[in-house]
Amino acid sequence: MRRGQLSAVARAAGGGLGRRRVQVIVIGLVALISTATGVLALGLAVDSSSPFDAAFAAQHGAHLTATVDPAKTTPAQLRATGRLPGVTQSSGPFPEVTVTPRFKDRPGSAGHLTGPPLTLVGRATPGGPLDDLVLQKGRWARRPGEVVLSSGYGISPPLGTQITLSGVPGSPELTVVGIANSITQSAGGWVVPAEIPLLRQPGASPVAQMLYRFTSAGSAAAISADAAALDRALPAGTVLATQSYLAVKFQQTSGIAPFVPFIVTFGVIGLVLSLLIIVNVVSGAVVSGYRRIGILKSIGFTPGQVVATYASQVMVPVLAGTLAGVVLGNVLAVPLLAMTANVYQVGALAVPAWVDMAVPVAMCCLASVAAVLPAVRAGRLSAVRAIATGRAPLPGHGHLAHRLLGTLRLPRPVTIGLAAPFARPTRTAVTLAAILLGAITVTFAAGLTASLGHVVNGLSHAKAEPVQVYLAAGNGGKITPCCDASTQQTFQTLSPGGPGQGRALPPATQQRAIEAALRAQPGTLRYAAEADQQVSVAGLPGQVPVAAFRGNASWTGYDLISGRWYTGPGQVDVPTNFLTATGTAIGDTITITFGGKQVQVRIVGEVFNTSNRGISLLTDWHTLAAASAHLAPTVYDVALRPGVNPTNYAAKLAKALGPGYAVSVTGNDPALLTLTGLIALLTILLAIAAGLGVLNTVLLHTRERVHDLGIFKAVGMTPRQTIAMVICWAAGTGLIAGLVAVPAGIALHHDVLPIMAHAAATNIPASYLNVYQPAELVLLALAGLVIAVAGALLPAGWAARSRTASALRAE
Repeated sequence: MRRGQLSAVARAAGGGLGRRRVQVIVIGLVALISTATGVLALGLAVDSSSPFDAAFAAQHGAHLTATVDPAKTTPAQLRATGRLPGVTQSSGPFPEVTVTPRFKDRPGSAGHLTGPPLTLVGRATPGGPLDDLVLQKGRWARRPGEVVLSSGYGISPPLGTQITLSGVPGSPELTVVGIANSITQSAGGWVVPAEIPLLRQPGASPVAQMLYRFTSAGSAAAISADAAALDRALPAGTVLATQSYLAVKFQQTSGIAPFVPFIVTFGVIGLVLSLLIIVNVVSGAVVSGYRRIGILKSIGFTPGQVVATYASQVMVPVLAGTLAGVVLGNVLAVPLLAMTANVYQVGALAVPAWVDMAVPVAMCCLASVAAVLPAVRAGRLSAVRAIATGRAPLPGHGHLAHRLLGTLRLPRPVTIGLAAPFARPTRTAVTLAAILLGAITVTFAAGLTASLGHVVNGLSHAKAEPVQVYLAAGNGGKITPCCDASTQQTFQTLSPGGPGQGRALPPATQQRAIEAALRAQPGTLRYAAEADQQVSVAGLPGQVPVAAFRGNASWTGYDLISGRWYTGPGQVDVPTNFLTATGTAIGDTITITFGGKQVQVRIVGEVFNTSNRGISLLTDWHTLAAASAHLAPTVYDVALRPGVNPTNYAAKLAKALGPGYAVSVTGNDPALLTLTGLIALLTILLAIAAGLGVLNTVLLHTRERVHDLGIFKAVGMTPRQTIAMVICWAAGTGLIAGLVAVPAGIALHHDVLPIMAHAAATNIPASYLNVYQPAELVLLALAGLVIAVAGALLPAGWAARSRTASALRAE
C-alpha cells in the first residue's frame, strides 16, 4: 500500500478501536491470559529438564560416585582406575564417614534435634576436578571442628549452629560454617580430611569416595558396564557401593516433570480459547459493521484496505495483550521455577529469553490468521450489498425457535432471550465453544486439585501416620526413612540431660520405653514398628531400601495400585518403577540378600511410592528377621485418634520419652499450596477469558438488537425483564456448555493425570482418579451457566439503563 492508503487504513482502524472499546479490552485481556499461560507452560517445560544438564556441565558433575574400602587396595591402584578404558576423568580418594548428628534446637538452648544420618566427606577445597561444590552461604571448612552442609541434606540450620555427633567417642561437636550444593549429591556434608579419622567409630573400617566421568554415560546400561569394569579392576570387595548420576537426575527431574502436563493443558486451552474469541470478535465486528464497510468502499477503500482495517483493529490490542502476558507469565513462573531451582540446587531459574520471544510471536501470528480470515469476507462485499444488509440477521434464522419456545409456560422475556441465539447460529456456536472450554477447565481443575491432595497424602503419609518416633543412634540399624523427598518433617525438642545424652540405650530398652509411652498417650490410635534397612536385589545395582513392619501395617498410607498388601513373611509390595526396572510383575519371585543370606520373596502388590526413584520394598518384619537375628526397629509409625492435634501430641510424647529420642510430625509438602494456588489462578484466568467471550457476544447482540430493545421498552418491558431477557441470550448456551463440559472435563482429567504420574515413573491408584462426587458434579454442571451469566451481566445492565427514545432512534 502507498503512504496515503496506509494513512487511511490507520484512521479507519483507529476510529473502529475508539467505537469498540469493550471489544478492544476483551481481545487484549484474552491475549494477555493466553500468552501468560503459554509462557508459563513452555518455560516450565524447558526448565524441567535443562537445569540439571546445564548445572552438571558447569559443576563438572561425576557420572559415578563410588564408595570404596581403602584397606583392600592401595592409593596407587585407586589412582590407576582413572586410566581405565572409557574413563575420561577421576577424582579422589576422599575419606568418608557416616555419623548421626544432633543439632542445637536454638542458639543458647540445651535441647537438640536429631537429624537423619549424615555422610561426611573430607575435602580440602570445594573445587574439582570433578564435582565442583557451589557455596550458597558462608565459607569452606578450614580447620577441624568445622563442617559445610549440603543444601540437599534436608536440614539447613543457620551458620554457626553446633552439631553434636552421637555414637562417636567424646561426642565431638562441629560448627556449621557454610552451605554448599553438589549436583551429583556426593555427600551430606564436607569437613577437612584430617577430621574424618576423628569421627570414625572404634573398630569401624575406613571408607573412601571416588568420582568418575566416562566417555559413554548416556544410559543406565552404559553406567552399569562402567561400574562393572571398575569393580573388576580393583581387588574383590573394594567397591562397596556406587551411585549413578542418572539416578540423581531422575530423582530430581521426576520432582518437577509431573507438573508440566497439566500446565501445558491449561496453555493449550488458553490458546484455543483466545483464537475462538478473536474469530468471534472480528466476525461480530464485520457483521455489525456492514454499513460502515459499505461506506468505506463507497469512498474508495479497496478490499485489501478493508481487510487491513479490520485486522488492525484486532492486532493492536493483541500486541498490547501479548506484551503484558509475557510479564504476567514470568511472574506466575517465579514460584514454580523457584521450586524447580530448589529441586535441582542450581540457583535461580528464569523463563528462557527465547520463550519470552517465541510465545508472543506465535500468538500474534495465530491471532493475525484468526483475524484475517473473517476480515476477508468483509473485503469481498460490495458497497451496495453491505449498506443494504446492515445489521439484520439472515431472514428466517431463529423464527422456529421463537415459535417453539413461545409455547412454553415461561415469561415472555425469558423465551425471547432463549430463542435469540438461534438468529446467529455461527456466533452462538463459537460462544458455546468458548464457554465449553472455560467449563471444562473448571471441571478439570476441580478433579486435579482433589487428585493432588491424594498424591501428597500418599507420598507423605501425613494423614495415615502423622507422627513418627525415631530410636536413638547406636541400635545397630542405619536409619533410611522410606518416604518421598517431598515429605516435610519437624523434629520436636528433646529434653536436655539424662542417660540419653552422649550414648544410646540398648535397642530393646528403647523399644519398651517407646511402646509404653505410646500406650500411655490417650491420643494414640495404633502404631507399628518399622525397620528401615538396605538389601541387595538380584538384577539391580547398588542397595535397595526396604521397610519391614512388625504387626499389621496396611494402615500406614501406602495406597495400592494393583494386587494386595502382604499378609506374611516372604511377601513384598513394590512401587511401579521397581517392576519396570526388574522386568517383573505381581506374582513373580525375586531374590534379595540381607545379612549375608539370600531370601526368596514373592511380589504380591504394587504400591504408590516414589521413594528412591520408586526402587524400594515393603515387607513383613519376619522376612528380614529370618536372615538377621539383630534386626531392630528404627522408627515407630503412629496413627492418631480423630481430632487429635499432631503437633501437640508429639510435644507431649517427646516430654514423656525424655532425652535420646526424636519425635517428628509429618507434614505435607508446601509445594502443594503453590500448585493448588497456581491451578486455581489459571482456572480463574481461563474462566474470565471465557466470560469475556460471552460478554463480547452479548454486547454484539445487544448492539444489533438495540432498536428491538427500544420497541420492547416502549410496549412496557421493565428494566428487570430486560436484564432477564439479555441474560437468557447467553444462559441457555451456558447451560448446554456446562452439561457437556462435565464428561469432557472428567475425560481430560483421566487422560492428563496418568501422564503426570508416568513422568514420575509410577502408576496411580484408581481412587486418585475417581475423585468426583455426585453433588460436586451437579455444581460443576452449572459452571457453564455461571460463566455465561457473569459475562452477560454487564451488557444486560447497559440494556436495562438505555433510554427508550435513544434505542428507537438507533439504526
